[in-house]
Amino acid sequence: MEKINIIISDQSEENIKKIIFDTSEKSTEETVIISYDDTIKPCICCFGCWVKTPGQCLINDHYSNMGQLFSKCSEIIVISKCFYGGYSPFVKNVFDRSACPYLLPYFKTKKGETHHPKRYKNNINLSAHFYGKISEAEKGTARKLINANGINLGQKTNIFFHDSFEEIKGVQI
Repeated sequence: MEKINIIISDQSEENIKKIIFDTSEKSTEETVIISYDDTIKPCICCFGCWVKTPGQCLINDHYSNMGQLFSKCSEIIVISKCFYGGYSPFVKNVFDRSACPYLLPYFKTKKGETHHPKRYKNNINLSAHFYGKISEAEKGTARKLINANGINLGQKTNIFFHDSFEEIKGVQI
């Protein structure tokens, strides 16, 4: 099975395409863009994706397949405004809806921390591009967040900070 890349952003798909595909060798056929959409419903922590329909969210919207989508992924690129050292509300919601379906309900110790093991065998590289006016304390929090998410996804992480969304355009993603 061919692996895909996933871009998750709080920007519009049009803005993402201008940033990514004007400066990168990445092709649109192998890249899934999850861009800002106010139709996403929040995770209700029902654990149905663990016990009733493993890997599939019970919430009936077009985000119910996030676990399966992550299972086909080799790289996730996050482009998000930084909120107190974390993701924007939309990006956070996408990760909330993805984590349980992608992970198993058991616990495992990795690097001295308790994490859930992956449901699928693939390893995902995670890169995060945070933009906005970001303090040093927020950068520290963001680094911890991305490293913890990287442990759950099983591969290496990269984190970048930008003063504005427009500044990302010059960066090779």
